[in-house]
Parts: sequence; C-alpha cells; structure tokens
Amino acid sequence: MPSAGIRISGGDADVAYGIDGIGPALLLVHGTGTRGDAWAQQVDALKGRFTVVTPDLSGSGGTVDHGGPLTLDDLVVEVLAVADHAGLDTFHLAGHSLGAVVALRLAAEYPERVRSVVSHAGWAYTDERMTTDFRYCLDLLRTDAELGTSLVPQMFPLATLGPRYWAATDEASHQKLVQQIAENAQPGTARQFEVGLTVDLRPLLGRIAAPTLVFASEHDRVCGANQQQLLREEIPGAAYAEIDAGHNALAEDPQGFAAVLGSFLAQHAGA
Repeated sequence: MPSAGIRISGGDADVAYGIDGIGPALLLVHGTGTRGDAWAQQVDALKGRFTVVTPDLSGSGGTVDHGGPLTLDDLVVEVLAVADHAGLDTFHLAGHSLGAVVALRLAAEYPERVRSVVSHAGWAYTDERMTTDFRYCLDLLRTDAELGTSLVPQMFPLATLGPRYWAATDEASHQKLVQQIAENAQPGTARQFEVGLTVDLRPLLGRIAAPTLVFASEHDRVCGANQQQLLREEIPGAAYAEIDAGHNALAEDPQGFAAVLGSFLAQHAGA
C-alpha cells in the first residue's frame, strides 16, 4: 500500500492509500470511524472507468501520524498529499460524511485541482443537534475504552442504517454485523469526531466552482435534510440526488450508491 509523507498541524503524517483501476482520477474520502476500504464495493464498480484512489485519513487504516488532535485542514492536506504522491494534477472527488466535508472544503480552497465533487451525507456546519450527537458518541467511545464494553458497535447500526436494512435483517445477521463493526474499529475515531465538532463550511460553499452533486440519504439520522438543503442553496449550480437508505448508504445499498455516483461522474469525466 503506497503512502504519502506530509507535515500536518501536530507533526508528521504518513498517509496510506489504495489505488486501482484505469481512466480519469477519482478520489474517494471515507467518513468517521472507517478507512479507505469502506469504498471497496464502489471501487469494484468504478475501477473499469476511473483510476480510484482511497486515502486512509489520520486515525484510520494504515496512516501513521503524531496521535494528537486533528483539524479539518489537516485532513484536506492529507488528501492533497495523496493526490500529489499518486501523480494526479486534477481529479474527481467524492466523500461520505466527514469525508464529504473534507471534499467540499478541498473543492472550495483548491478549485484548480477538482474536476467534480460529490458530497454524500455531508453537512454545512455542525449545528446544536449534531454537536449533541457527536459528543454522545465521544462519551460512548470513552465508556467502551474504560469498561471494555461494546456500546459503539451496537449504536452505529441504529444511527446509520435505514428501514430497508431493519426489514431484511434477523438477529443472527445483525449480531454478525455488530461483531464486524467491533473488529474493524479504528483507533482514531474519537479524534475524527472531534474534527466533526468544528465544521463550518458556510463561508466557503459559494467558492466551489466544480460541478457538484449533493447526494442525500432519505433516512439519514446523522446529517438531516436541513443540512442537505443548505448545501444545495449555497453551492452554485449544485445538482441533487437521494437514495432510499440511512446515513451509511454506501454499505447499506452499495450497488445503488455506485449507480448514482457513476452516473454523475460519467457526465463530467470529459470536462
């Protein structure tokens, strides 16, 4: 797995990433508590048309850094460092949740690099409800660490999966998922939640020049319709799409997610 060395606010970082496929460059930025391979099914669907790059943000996967507090700017420069290391002058860009926030900020601040951008389950600013949600998650993470409990793996499906998942699953299948979440827990999840508490993109959204898709989940309990509407209003010319899923649609409906993403990218791959 290649990696890009860079200096971030608290010290050095060695940012790991995956790369696969052929064609125009596409960077996929993961959300809080996951890693680049959260995009595995979308990579499989798109690698025949795009060179797909999947960074591990600080706190996740194979990326190694100073272990201290992070900023949103740190995550932006990590994605740019990966693009530079992979030899990508310009690229399409998509992000999920915190990764969408990173993608939107990057598109606003480095418009010459971004050919199109997709924000799935992103948000414009961390409002009071989201602040309460993120702080609750941080409390659960601390409790799990102190007591050896598994509250976070049990909470994540409740918060991030929609009605179709719950209608189709059974006890054995659900417990298997909870176990998988526990086994794939990322050591820097709390650090990423702390970044989420600081988000305010409102002064920057009007500067996004690349074609943009605001991609919402119909049953998103984390980043609600008000946040998606604000992104639509503030990003010039933004398109909109919606999927019948919860917050974590890329896992809940990977084929449907890839279809929406691929359709939008196909419109702009020659731009």
